[in-house]
Amino acid sequence: MLSRRSDAGFTLVELLIVVVLLGVVVAPVATAVMLSIRTTDATSRRLELSHDAQQSSAFFAQDVATTGLRDYSGQIANGEVPFSPSVQLDAAHDAGGQVCGNAATPVSVLRLLSDDWDTSTPAATRRTVVVAYYLAGTELHRLRCVGSAAPASDAVVAHNVAPGSAVVACSSTCTAAAVPQWVKLSFTAAAGDADPYPVTLFGQRRQS
Repeated sequence: MLSRRSDAGFTLVELLIVVVLLGVVVAPVATAVMLSIRTTDATSRRLELSHDAQQSSAFFAQDVATTGLRDYSGQIANGEVPFSPSVQLDAAHDAGGQVCGNAATPVSVLRLLSDDWDTSTPAATRRTVVVAYYLAGTELHRLRCVGSAAPASDAVVAHNVAPGSAVVACSSTCTAAAVPQWVKLSFTAAAGDADPYPVTLFGQRRQS
């Protein structure tokens, strides 16, 4: 005798219940995944901003440490050659007669001047080093010239700098002949969903 094949299966009501339950389960999972992606993106951007801050801080501390342009045309007092103004604010490429770059070079937020001696010849030659920090869009550049108007290097040291946020502070009058003992360059960096990241570059002079 032939056995009858079972016609058992899902009813329409059961199928609807499954669909509803899937919706209840999938919705929060999808939301959690989206939040995780956003958090990951924000964290990545935050890490990028932090990396920029560390990189620019290293350069800045080094540049300020050597700042100081001697004035050999002046009177020597107490056996020391006096300084000439060595910190320039909102400076063009040829500010104070110290040329670094050309007319197309953006105005620098800050320029630091120092002496450098070329000892490759028997008679050492004095050269002027100019380090300029300027903004091109939202990127902070570090432009460096050594004894020439032609830049020896021009590198981006920070990205996503908020327009108008760059501020320079010094331990004394920045642009005076008496070179300040320390210089700070502060700005705010922000990218995408990351919270604004305040950055302060600090440097202290080695020479007196």
